[in-house]
Amino acid sequence: MFLAAGGAKLAGVPMMVGIFDQIGLGQWFRVVTGLVEAVGAIAPLVPATTAFAALLLAITMVFAVLTHLFVIGGSPAPAATLLIVNAANVWLRRDSIVALLARLR
Repeated sequence: MFLAAGGAKLAGVPMMVGIFDQIGLGQWFRVVTGLVEAVGAIAPLVPATTAFAALLLAITMVFAVLTHLFVIGGSPAPAATLLIVNAANVWLRRDSIVALLARLR
């Protein structure tokens, strides 16, 4: 899902361009969001980055839900579903996130 959505944003699919026009932050934000989604979709192929990819995507989906609720309208249900899935993945992998953060200190 994230690779397809990120790819559509990066490719400049007209629907995505329109949505980001509605958001009002400029098309640079579409490109950044597309990169975040694409990287988040590919990163789990490297086991060491799986937890952080899930965390990155969960944070992205929090803002997607908020954007639907307060800026562009429409149903936040797809974004909320992806948020729940990624939040569960973060929770299941929380030990690896904590261990890596402890090493960074």
